[in-house]
Amino acid sequence: MAHKRVLVKFSGEALAGEAGHGIDTKILNYISGEIKSLVDAGIEVGIVIGGGNIIRGVTAAQDGIIKRTSGDYMGMLATVINGVAMQEACEHAGLEVRMQTAIKMEQIAEPYINRKATRHLEKGRVVIFAAGTGNPFFTTDTAATLRAVEIGAEVIVKATKVDGVYDKDPEKFEDAVKLEEITYDQALSDHIKVMDDTSIALAKDNKLPIIVCDMFKKGNLLEILKNDGKNCSIVK
Repeated sequence: MAHKRVLVKFSGEALAGEAGHGIDTKILNYISGEIKSLVDAGIEVGIVIGGGNIIRGVTAAQDGIIKRTSGDYMGMLATVINGVAMQEACEHAGLEVRMQTAIKMEQIAEPYINRKATRHLEKGRVVIFAAGTGNPFFTTDTAATLRAVEIGAEVIVKATKVDGVYDKDPEKFEDAVKLEEITYDQALSDHIKVMDDTSIALAKDNKLPIIVCDMFKKGNLLEILKNDGKNCSIVK
């Protein structure tokens, strides 16, 4: 096995399915099955989920009625909703799960405590990190990189609907070229959007590889981690 501890990041929109909003329980069930395959293989798994299927802070604040700080807090709460849903789905799949939030809400989840999160992972529990970093103006991409560094993950897996990073949008351009391995500096360039700049810079500073892969190809997550990043793109 190439990796022992990983952090998987996927967008809130992924949970919405074809509806484009809300939570599709069929998608939840599929993702929890993919996560279970990693745990069954002995991989310790942390998860960060976006909240875009419910609300995005930037969008909520775009006309100035809602302040950006409040919009971002609304987005953080959306990630908690998604985290609760993912926790339920993973438990339904037979996994032990703990959710930790960057904003305290003890009736729903544990507050984020690094040592406690690490201990959960050592015991084979999946840990879901919700509410972003707990600060406005920071994305869940940045939260994913931060948590990955804090828990000592060997790699971040950004699970998307495409099989890697391309020099242009493969859904719009037939001549798009897949970039199987790129540097952090390339990922920071304007035309290649892997994650936001803050998250990539943090990954670069900590020499943390980012794997970008297709989450909707069954068995792909495990196959990629077993084979050290085949059929995907790697930023390092």
